[in-house]
Amino acid sequence: MSGEAAAQFNIHDAKTNLSRIIERVEHGEEIVISRAGTPVAKVIPLRRTARTGRGSLRGLLDLNEDWDSDEVNDAIARDFGLSG
Repeated sequence: MSGEAAAQFNIHDAKTNLSRIIERVEHGEEIVISRAGTPVAKVIPLRRTARTGRGSLRGLLDLNEDWDSDEVNDAIARDFGLSG
């Protein structure tokens, strides 16, 4: 948005007007959802990336040499609580 304050809805009004809120967001507007006057969420337009198919990110990602090592995979499993 261009520096203007985002429109604000309380949770009840947001539930009642969800279709209208989504329509406004589709046109680029940002909407703030509040609970008891306190902002708790922001609905913003989804920015889609233009992926054309397999390999479309080639050259855009930087992977370490050990990206698929047993150590890295074990660490990821631990982070997700999948190893004991």
